Amino acid sequence: MLVRWLLPVLCALSAEADFFHFDRISNVSSYYFNYIYCNIWEGDCQPNQDDAAQQVPSRDPWAGFPQDYISLLNQWYCSLGQCCESGDCRMTNNISGLARDLQTKLHGQHLAQSVVLKAIQGFINNPESNKPLTLSFHGWSGTGKNFVARVIADNLYRDGMKSECVRLFIAPFHFPHARLVDTYKGQLREAIRDMVLRCPQTLFIFDEAEKLHPGLIDAIKPYMDHYDNVDGVSYRRAIFLFLSNIGGATINDVALDFWHSGQNREDIGMEDLEHRLRAETMESHGGFAQSELMSGHLIDFFVPFLPLEYRHVKLCARDAYTARGLETDEATLDEVAKAMLYVPKEERLFSAQGCKSIPQRINFFLP
Repeated sequence: MLVRWLLPVLCALSAEADFFHFDRISNVSSYYFNYIYCNIWEGDCQPNQDDAAQQVPSRDPWAGFPQDYISLLNQWYCSLGQCCESGDCRMTNNISGLARDLQTKLHGQHLAQSVVLKAIQGFINNPESNKPLTLSFHGWSGTGKNFVARVIADNLYRDGMKSECVRLFIAPFHFPHARLVDTYKGQLREAIRDMVLRCPQTLFIFDEAEKLHPGLIDAIKPYMDHYDNVDGVSYRRAIFLFLSNIGGATINDVALDFWHSGQNREDIGMEDLEHRLRAETMESHGGFAQSELMSGHLIDFFVPFLPLEYRHVKLCARDAYTARGLETDEATLDEVAKAMLYVPKEERLFSAQGCKSIPQRINFFLP
């Protein structure tokens, strides 16, 4: 019965030139057949096939429909499959899991743990938010910015970073040429719009955000603003994460001042850093600072990631051994930690590499 109903609809849609280019009909049909077959009829899908590998056509076939109709269709679609508390089985919104992972897997980042959890929890619990959630992560490389972005994806979405509701953009990789910024603008706007239409809650991650062209950020600025909708599409249930090295030196200076004065790093508060991060970001070079995202005050939280100390590096090494199912001891963890570079060098205070290279480092200490 379902097939009898769907076939006329698909035929009618495919007859409209505004919806499809003929050279994309096969791509559209294949994607949506696989999606329905795997998710509604629970067919035997390929074991390692993930949503990210099934690319939806760049031209959205539902672009001509009002969003209210799309929402009704989405509700009907989910009603045919497994019932989920989120209303969409792709989303898990596991806040307790997020809190646990931030507490047990993220080391030396009490500010990030607190701010990220409160921001995400507040956003999830407020379906009537008047704008998307926009967070800006700042700090040295290896301090946990990418790790936290992955933890957020893992706890909000069933398939984590592989979810079709999550998209990662790496500035120098996806947008390498300044002369093509106009082309990138159209591609980025279309990618964000299409994903928002497909998913009731989306996550967009921009790594190395300081290298984004200002025009590129301004092109998507309306999607992060206080608008009910943009061209008939609401972006209020989107989360935008910007990851940047901007402010790393400022964060380190504050941490060093606390250390010299004999205060605990856990005593560092957001009041010690947030206004300084905002000011440095505004004054820095690069597209991120020059964009309307900053002048329009659309970033909800500037999240500082503190430099990691020797003890935190040891915890990262312990986690790396555990992830491989290997046992270790304090002496080995000390050896791994000592092999890292620290600043100031003579005091071996802050790791210059954070935890980023730990998984590779431990290879040198395996028997």
